[in-house]
Amino acid sequence: MKNATLFKLLAAAGLSILLLGLPPLYRSRSVFAQSTREAAAPAGDGTVTTTLADQSELALTVYNSDIALVRDVRQITLAAGDSRLRFMDIAASINPATVHFRSLTEPAKLSVLEQNYEYDLLDPNKLLQKYVGREVTMMRGDQEVKATLLSDNGGQVWKIGNDIVTNIGYNSLRFPEVPDNLYERPTLLWSLENSGARKHKVEASYMTANLSWSADYVLNVAKDETSGDLDGWVTLVNHSGAAFKNAQLQLVAGDVHRDLPINGRNFKSLAQVDTVNAALAPAPFQQESFSEYHLYSLNRRTSIFDQESKQISLLNASRFPLRKVYVVNGQNYYYRQAAQPGAPVKDPVQVFYKFKNEEKSGLGMPLPAGTIRVYQQDSRGGSLFAGEDHIDHTPKDEEVGLHIGNAFDIVAERKQTDYKVLPSFLSGRVYEFEYEITLRNHKDSPITVEVNEPIGGDWEMVSSTYKFTKTAAFAAQFDVPVDKDGTSVLKYRVRVKY
Repeated sequence: MKNATLFKLLAAAGLSILLLGLPPLYRSRSVFAQSTREAAAPAGDGTVTTTLADQSELALTVYNSDIALVRDVRQITLAAGDSRLRFMDIAASINPATVHFRSLTEPAKLSVLEQNYEYDLLDPNKLLQKYVGREVTMMRGDQEVKATLLSDNGGQVWKIGNDIVTNIGYNSLRFPEVPDNLYERPTLLWSLENSGARKHKVEASYMTANLSWSADYVLNVAKDETSGDLDGWVTLVNHSGAAFKNAQLQLVAGDVHRDLPINGRNFKSLAQVDTVNAALAPAPFQQESFSEYHLYSLNRRTSIFDQESKQISLLNASRFPLRKVYVVNGQNYYYRQAAQPGAPVKDPVQVFYKFKNEEKSGLGMPLPAGTIRVYQQDSRGGSLFAGEDHIDHTPKDEEVGLHIGNAFDIVAERKQTDYKVLPSFLSGRVYEFEYEITLRNHKDSPITVEVNEPIGGDWEMVSSTYKFTKTAAFAAQFDVPVDKDGTSVLKYRVRVKY
């Protein structure tokens, strides 16, 4: 109030030029501008503006690669001949090169002459720059002052009355309107030629970034570890700069090839996908094949707001069979880099849950890639977190294997017990190796451990204490049973020719 009173006194005394010496008041960020744009109404230059108020249909197809296809249908009224259409309320992350516009009412009678994407968005600094040379209302305390902005280059220069003033403080500025070349939000602008009816149902489709989805699963394993329940969730994250209300939602799972330049994003190699009118089904999503991908259509409409993370149920399966598998994998370097010669090398015993994604088990839906978190019932009927693993896209009738951690009560030790070079009358050399793997089970139930051994060269099994399977050219697998609180020793000897 003291500064405002001083300003009045200076102005009354004809000494307003002395404002240059006043300390600046705080500058408020508040900016007032009266917009002359009204939805679905022509502007002074004949431009028609359409907003979400005109929207009659919205479809959203989201890919699991941070992109989405938007299909926006609106009812508009256009004059005959040439006109301009301002299409507002679009995603801020739109890729203008992917925009497609057409009339659904009379496609042949409404053509696009020119398309512009307006992204010079309204903010206080840009608004000031657009008002260089124009008059605004400056609020200083409770005093209104008419001022003309002469320059905003490294500092503001104002003309107030007949005086040129810099370094002046103010509470806020009031602007009479938003300039035509400055937009409150991203806008598409089309020059159109209409030779048909005035009323059109039009469709605009485009690709946008910063909208993605992922799959997450929860597996609840029964106490006896022979069955489980699986819940699948879709997590949608929207940072596109637009809200999508009451939209038909589709999700595309698969590795879609995209032509990505080094200095920016490009969607031109991704074909646009028309939404599919899916029949209602009991499941939350209806699944179908699409090209080399899978399409999941939500059987109801949903809204996804900007800066929102939303979860939608994908699948539910109960009491399907699964099995627990203990695995020991041998490594080649164990036999060449022994840290303590003569002492056995300890191997981790990995723990897996495995089940088949088949319809007869209550599953069978192609599973999008995602993280499965595993819980298991404890002795008191509660559930405890047992581990998690990531799965790739899994078709139906394929097995899912989840590595949840390493066993606490099972010990695996290995050592090489023999090495021999055999005489050979042919080219190359022949060797014999013998290994011993000791498995100790401290659990209160018997188990079976799957032991996978790497074997190089041209090999044959000379002897083994347990039956083996040749799982690959350079690998053998043994299934070794171990009693509760018991010990089993796997010994095998191989002859290898290099």
